[in-house]
Amino acid sequence: VQLQASGGGLVQAGGSLRLSCEASGLTFSNYVMGWFRQASGKEREFVTSITLSGNYKSYADSVKGRFTIWRDNAKKTVYLQMNSLKLEDTALYYCVAKFRGGSTWNYWGQGTLVTVSS
Repeated sequence: VQLQASGGGLVQAGGSLRLSCEASGLTFSNYVMGWFRQASGKEREFVTSITLSGNYKSYADSVKGRFTIWRDNAKKTVYLQMNSLKLEDTALYYCVAKFRGGSTWNYWGQGTLVTVSS
């Protein structure tokens, strides 16, 4: 199984970025997808998740109203649109997958770095 994340980069505060994560080696539509992030010196934290069909989305309070997750099951890809970026959004962002009905995240991508500058 591979979760290939892309789209990270350097952006000024207030700007936007879109992350993508293409999955392979799994039946994508059977997996809840999500994003975690880890800033330097901090613990990894949940950012957002989306259910199998995309009907239900969950967001961390810190990103609500600024980030949007969606998925394209035909392309086996999950996206994260990040708007109004803040300095504190700087982190390594990980794409994750959890088999339906499960309680733990089964697969983690390699991470893509988002750096927000002032």
